[in-house]
Amino acid sequence: MNPKQAKESASPARQRAYDILLRVETERAYASPLIAACDSELSREDRALAQEIVLGVLRFQSSLDYFIERYCERPIKRMDVPVLTALRIGLYQLRYLARVPRSAAVNESVKLVKRSGIASAAGLVNAVLRKATRHPDEIPGELIADPLERASVELSHPRWMLERWHAFLGADEARLFAIANNTPPATSLRVNTLRGSIDEALADLNAKGVTVRASQIAAGGFVVESGSSRLVNEAARLGVIYIQDEASQLVSHLLEPRSGHRVLDVCAAPGSKTTHIAALTSDQAWIIASDLHPHRLRVLAATCERLGINSIDSLALDLTQSLPFAAALQTFDRVLLDAPCSGTGTLRSNPEIKWRLTSEDITRLSELQLNLLERASATVAQAGRLVYSTCSIEREENEEVVSRFLTGNVAFNVVKPQAPAELITSDGFVRTFPHKNGCDGFFAAVLERTS
Repeated sequence: MNPKQAKESASPARQRAYDILLRVETERAYASPLIAACDSELSREDRALAQEIVLGVLRFQSSLDYFIERYCERPIKRMDVPVLTALRIGLYQLRYLARVPRSAAVNESVKLVKRSGIASAAGLVNAVLRKATRHPDEIPGELIADPLERASVELSHPRWMLERWHAFLGADEARLFAIANNTPPATSLRVNTLRGSIDEALADLNAKGVTVRASQIAAGGFVVESGSSRLVNEAARLGVIYIQDEASQLVSHLLEPRSGHRVLDVCAAPGSKTTHIAALTSDQAWIIASDLHPHRLRVLAATCERLGINSIDSLALDLTQSLPFAAALQTFDRVLLDAPCSGTGTLRSNPEIKWRLTSEDITRLSELQLNLLERASATVAQAGRLVYSTCSIEREENEEVVSRFLTGNVAFNVVKPQAPAELITSDGFVRTFPHKNGCDGFFAAVLERTS
């Protein structure tokens, strides 16, 4: 690149963030895997900035759009996506990244929109962001009269979500939950005990400056308190540890798998819980991992190789159809259904979900979940255990699905889960919330076949 091109090009971090956000917006791609792919392309510092910008823009998107419309004096819907994306990136830096000079935030976004081939919009981007620099203390939504609409902008969540959570959690708790959703999560992990001992792995991390604390949610889980994320990721790449949310780890424990058990994970990919089950059983269970998509099972197979797991066999299945195990009268001691869901418990890491999901999706998903639960239940052995879990906080996907299932399946009872008492609901289910427990929002029901 010649000096003139370098001068006219945005920084590598901002260019990559811009490209990722465009794909998220136009292709419905997910940000996390696109960010992960930056490892080989960017320096550690540039990758960190790109990640900060991408996830920050997605977390605070409606707050940013509120100011863009005010300063631009035109509706968001009338803007070209490349221009809107450049404005969001610049405004996010101005409002949330104090370490970035204001001039850099403005000039880099102007370069981004020029790079996109819409040089005619450079003046607009410059004018809007310059205006934003003169109003740094304005509060998102402060001029909106309707309280819920104002909260939707201030907290950067769709109004319909806040309405649901107000009804479920109450206004104060719904607000705390929304605030937590906009806060980056700590890194949680478990040691791969098939590669070495917990003490050895933690001692090695500590020697490299990575400190962790024991999880209060899941036995054998740990939360990173300080240290280089690069070193943590390298340990994960080598199979020494596995990065996994605490609540996700807890689900595997609820299954209570044992060596010698026949285990079926009916929605296994990408394999976080499946591989955890293998570790909990010292790789001595027989585990069938099924998923609809063969390419996702290939990811699972690569993960098993990295972790040194031999007890998992994968099988591509359409779980909305009758399972072959039931037809062959094959049953399993343990069955896990970590069902496809809205993902409203994972908005800290997947903020784009907020802007894609609709209330109709939750209704549709609840019907799918009930169908899958009924299919999975047919494979559970006498006195066997079935765990139904989601990473959603919505009652329609959780308590209501289990209630409907039990109404038509008297052979199953709810079993009190082995979990911290504060996580167990009055109905005997497990629930976690980011604002209460510091982990993802999960639901789990432990069921046992009695006849």
